[in-house]
Amino acid sequence: MSLKDVTVLGGGNTAFAVAANLSLKGFEITLFEIPGFTESLDPVADDRIIHLVGAAGQGAARIHCITSDIEEALESPDIILLIVPAYAHKSFAEACAPHLRPGQTVVIMPGTLGSLEWARLLREAGAEGVVLGEVDTAPFVCRKTAPDTATIWGTVTGLGLGVFPAGEFDHVRGRLDTLFPGIKEYPDVMACGLAAMNPVVHPAGVLLNAGRVEYSHGEFYFYEEGVTPSVARVIMQVDSERRSIASRLGYNLCPANVAFHRAGFGPEGDLWATINGSYMLTRLKAPGSMDSRWLTEDIPYGLAAWHSVGAQYDVPAPTIRAMVDIGSIVIGDDGWASGRDVSDLGIAGMDPCALKAYLQTGKTL
Repeated sequence: MSLKDVTVLGGGNTAFAVAANLSLKGFEITLFEIPGFTESLDPVADDRIIHLVGAAGQGAARIHCITSDIEEALESPDIILLIVPAYAHKSFAEACAPHLRPGQTVVIMPGTLGSLEWARLLREAGAEGVVLGEVDTAPFVCRKTAPDTATIWGTVTGLGLGVFPAGEFDHVRGRLDTLFPGIKEYPDVMACGLAAMNPVVHPAGVLLNAGRVEYSHGEFYFYEEGVTPSVARVIMQVDSERRSIASRLGYNLCPANVAFHRAGFGPEGDLWATINGSYMLTRLKAPGSMDSRWLTEDIPYGLAAWHSVGAQYDVPAPTIRAMVDIGSIVIGDDGWASGRDVSDLGIAGMDPCALKAYLQTGKTL
């Protein structure tokens, strides 16, 4: 097991960008995708080269290993980066559980409480001694701009990290900081999961631009043109309810506009000013349809999960509820039923004290 060995699970935009960036930095990257979804890897499978363009490195990055064999993917690394949509977290946990070893660390990028679902699934599978982490956002603003090319428009300043159990934080930060310097600490994975920004911005922004998305098929700049001052006000109301849930559990999370500024997305100011002044965010087009991860992921696995946590601890969140209710109609799927709740997270019935102990130790009472 070498500190140079890193496995990236996933084959999407950010997985490609991370694999290429770290390869150019000298890490030996194994890139894995679940069988049945390997078409995303096909364009780079023969020569194992991902072309990286943009703000975080330039060049032809040769990937050490590209595979759909999970045993091969997990054989050597001490750190594994899971970079897939939240609706794939469970499938990857089930695939990985029989092959993970004590001492290995899995970091979900970003997690949106996915580390708690993983903890429950690994416990049920009898996989012990695996440390879990999640970060609050993806490390790059990026897209695949060709089947074998990843373009990075911007790098997040200081990824926020939560670790489960929380007592392993220093160990995980030391390892992850070699990959993404400037890691910042959350007290635990619940705080980190409640700090995710995508569910705050995406559902409200897309739903309030539904007509334009469908008419133009996404041919407009989402943040620059779609997040107008009135849309920003709705986003900030969602944000206020998110922060109220966090406050009930003892966390003091900063508002979305401050989080965006601290992450390096844009200048200091209210949300509209921060977004409007952001080079990297204003490069991003809107989704091409309403059948987009910005709804199908961020509603059931972001907003619905947050609402479930808030409901367990008697925190009302009417705007979040409205986003899930309306969004479920738009996407034609019940976001309450298809996403995560406190049972999926393995924390149903825990009072705040029991929850805090569980997050710190990883052990249920």
